[in-house]
Amino acid sequence: MAKVNKNSDRRVGKSRPSKLKAPVTSYSKKKSTPSKSNAKANSNTDEIRLNKYISNSGMCSRREADMHISIGSVMVNGKVVTEMGYKVRLEDEVRFDGARINPEKKVYVLLNKPKGFATTTSEGKGRTVMDLVANATDAKIRPIGRLGRNSLGLILFTNDEQMHAKFTNSKHGVTRLFHMELDKPLKFEHLKSIQEGFKYEGKHVTVEAISYIEGSPKNELGLQIKNTGNTILRLIFDHFKYEIVKMDCVTIGPLSKKDLPRGHWKHLTEQEISNLMML
Repeated sequence: MAKVNKNSDRRVGKSRPSKLKAPVTSYSKKKSTPSKSNAKANSNTDEIRLNKYISNSGMCSRREADMHISIGSVMVNGKVVTEMGYKVRLEDEVRFDGARINPEKKVYVLLNKPKGFATTTSEGKGRTVMDLVANATDAKIRPIGRLGRNSLGLILFTNDEQMHAKFTNSKHGVTRLFHMELDKPLKFEHLKSIQEGFKYEGKHVTVEAISYIEGSPKNELGLQIKNTGNTILRLIFDHFKYEIVKMDCVTIGPLSKKDLPRGHWKHLTEQEISNLMML
């Protein structure tokens, strides 16, 4: 298992990522034909032809998009659209062969989250991670996975719906490495139980790997897991009567927080994006 470097937040390279100083504030098989009211609305300048929307998303050319539209492979806001020249707005939900698509350029932003920020895109939740990345891009990005308000570490944001679906899949998710600190030393027998997996309310709970951190007290652990939430981690240690004092996500797949100080974000490089795509 990869080693946890507890001092990674203090190593800053020659070029530092941008940091914000202030926050800024079903599937249906039934086919439908666009209504007359929709045709009138299509004169709005913020609307684009559906075939262009599909082409901009990178799925295929406009001509090929017309073919897919005609055979009923495209849905807009839950309804199949077969009309040539149909127009959509950027905020509409468009699905191509069942997968949601986006006409914006794909954006990938990595944040080293500090304490006190909720992982949510909802308003009215106090300070959120969206405040921290508000100036990163004009694209409508959202986080992959969650960290609790008082948890720390890496969160990946993107408008790439295919990557989002892939990494939130329970079987094919992306591995995350956590530095965990407990309120007391973890007994070896409990470490072994977590390594081997255990039953909780009839379900088998497992992690990819867990170990003591070399040279640190036995209450500090490195833990690898594919699950994208952090509720499962609290469940594991609650089960064995331990309290989590610190939870810090130090890697997401091949991504680390090297040269990414707490509270800062960066755009992924082409190589980093390529590495993620190969997972």
